Amino acid sequence: MNKKTHVYFVPGLAANTKIFEHIKLNEALFETHLLDWNIPTATSESIENYAARMCEKITDENVILVGVSFGGIMVQEMSKHINSKKTIIISSIKSNKELPNRLKLAQKTKAYKLFPTKVVENIEDYEYLFLGDFLKRRAELYKTYLSIRNSTYLEWALHNVLNWKQDVELNDVIHIHGTKDEVFPIKNIKNAIEIENGTHIMILNKAKTISRIIEEQC
Repeated sequence: MNKKTHVYFVPGLAANTKIFEHIKLNEALFETHLLDWNIPTATSESIENYAARMCEKITDENVILVGVSFGGIMVQEMSKHINSKKTIIISSIKSNKELPNRLKLAQKTKAYKLFPTKVVENIEDYEYLFLGDFLKRRAELYKTYLSIRNSTYLEWALHNVLNWKQDVELNDVIHIHGTKDEVFPIKNIKNAIEIENGTHIMILNKAKTISRIIEEQC
């Protein structure tokens, strides 16, 4: 009997593992594992140390790592600590050179430190700010999927997205990216498998296509 391939998924910044609820892989071939975020030991914890701690949750060998957005950065860091079979990133970046200019500016000016993490921590208290139907729907999505609201985690994660020191792409990273990604625009992304009209949250509404690509690449 063929041994199943173990696939470990890491969600995006502040997101919980519910974002993978629509990802369906062939159960005869793959066994999936969903990794929740740890709370950093401090806002100053290095991403290298944090990635090593995330790897402690992996109990199988020769695994496939899959990460979305900041989770894509994290699985690349995790791949430096374990022998993984493949690393797949979705709606993410392979190096800091793929950051858009506005995020590079936020990094240089430290403007990200002004981000109101309290809004994310207590989003129910700020629902009155979401006036239009579209924003109300987004607020509902945030409440469902963005449940990691610890202030230490949020400050740490924002810092590490914008200050990632990876300036050279790792070898053999498989990159899946939407052509309408509003956070990491496709114009800055090289060597990706493109999903037409996929946005930054395409893990929710393009899950069937993403599932097929993962299976094909593995």
